[in-house]
Amino acid sequence: MKKSLICIVMAVLMLASFCGVYAEDIVVLFTNDVHCGYEDNLTYSSVAALKEFYETITPNVLLVDNGDSIQGDVIGAVSEGELVIDLMNAVGYDYAIFGNHEFDYGMDRLAELAEEADFPYVTCNINYTGTEGNKLAFAKPYVVHDFGKVKVGFVGATTPLSIATSTPTFFQENGKFVYDFGQGENGDILYGMVQDSVDKARAEGADYVILLAHLGIEDDATPYRSIDVIENTHGIDACLDGHSHSVIPSMMVPNDEGYLVPLSSTGTKLQYIGVLNIADTGVITTTIVNGTLPRSAGFDLAEAVITADYEDIINEVMASSNVDLWITDQDGIRMVRSRETNLGDLVADAYRYATKADIAFANGGGIRANLAAGDLTFADIKACHPFGNQLFAVRANGQQILDALEWTSRNTQAEYKTVDGNANGELGGFLQVSGLRYTIDTSIESPAVADANGMFFGFIEDAPRRVTNVEVEKNGEWVALDPTAIYLVASHDYMLRDGGDGTTMFQGDEVVLDPGVPDYQVVVNYIVSLDGDLSAYAEPQGRITVK
Repeated sequence: MKKSLICIVMAVLMLASFCGVYAEDIVVLFTNDVHCGYEDNLTYSSVAALKEFYETITPNVLLVDNGDSIQGDVIGAVSEGELVIDLMNAVGYDYAIFGNHEFDYGMDRLAELAEEADFPYVTCNINYTGTEGNKLAFAKPYVVHDFGKVKVGFVGATTPLSIATSTPTFFQENGKFVYDFGQGENGDILYGMVQDSVDKARAEGADYVILLAHLGIEDDATPYRSIDVIENTHGIDACLDGHSHSVIPSMMVPNDEGYLVPLSSTGTKLQYIGVLNIADTGVITTTIVNGTLPRSAGFDLAEAVITADYEDIINEVMASSNVDLWITDQDGIRMVRSRETNLGDLVADAYRYATKADIAFANGGGIRANLAAGDLTFADIKACHPFGNQLFAVRANGQQILDALEWTSRNTQAEYKTVDGNANGELGGFLQVSGLRYTIDTSIESPAVADANGMFFGFIEDAPRRVTNVEVEKNGEWVALDPTAIYLVASHDYMLRDGGDGTTMFQGDEVVLDPGVPDYQVVVNYIVSLDGDLSAYAEPQGRITVK
């Protein structure tokens, strides 16, 4: 055995010893929010190798995914998730749950992908009230896995915020919402659905119950956070979480009986792989691992076959840029969901250029990756714009535009990053703009009110607004936006037609362009029109002021 391989094996052996893993133990490996980023940090090959390694210690090994695996980068976009499912099959996943972005290709497509998966989807908080057939009926609320001496129940829970953060129309029939995830005025419905599945798993003989969650711990997800669920239920022995991209080796959260429940999450794009260990003594521990991990030779061979057909498409050069275009700061902290960025400016300008609109919007959550100076391949562009939205334009009045800015600025904070180096005050709907400039006063508490589905409902009456100094560009000059005037507004169908990110204020407006060119192609066309000279975008244009 080569010396380097021996060192890697010894490192993993030391990890196993540190975690106290022995032959009678149960090991649950877990990932979350991979977002197609199987090559960004660790790899699916690392996951496969880690699973193979633990199987040499104990036969009681499972691998689970806590959502948002099939969308977020080029391999998901070009195959509508199929390539990711094939890779997950090759890795050897045992169970998975829905993240909010599992729905991004539509219900029919998700059902097709679930049919191709070698693992079942587990989610307990799905309620269907339609008449055309539940497309998610294949999902199990819970499973009980028999390890011989011990049975472990797995209950899945998907964020009730999925409706607003995926495509709202996918959850409707004939314009009426027919899918929900236990949302309500408080979290009681969700807690009850989780508790019911936990109780049923226990009744079927589960000695332990693990909550597989795509709920997150961020404050703006209250009361649907994993923390909230744990605090309002009992019978859950551990929670493996996703959605907020949090890095949590182990956080102890008390349940409604005072029992401390370990909660863990692995970040995003395989920053870490999670390891939950149920010792033969009954002690449950969680940790996360990264660093140098071996690759799986068997998986690498399968991966080469699976990805071969996509390589020519992915590597095609579509445009070039002479400047770096970014959504993060120099430390890698994401800014595009709370601050203006030069890439946000360019995308919004591309929408406006293509439609000759007065104003254009680009939601920060739809711009997913930096674009480095140089040749821009299909993979680069689709990593930036992976959702497959289409150019769309409507005629809207100025008051609707003011409402949209206020709604999508509701989370913005004076500082865009925390002292711990994490993004702060993010919102996927935060608007990058073209033909418009505005100020957000973070000293004013947002008056925006959401409905139970997380969609725009209105504003607190007579409350001050945090968005001020809204001006539009007219004949080369900046003038105050007129609430009664009609403007041609461009974006994509997700925002203007479907109410994505809860922006319902434009639904019902006169449609000027009904789904046109794919969003990524709009960006490519604009860059090409400038012959790749993007010097004007070296820095943000000063369209959004945060104070």
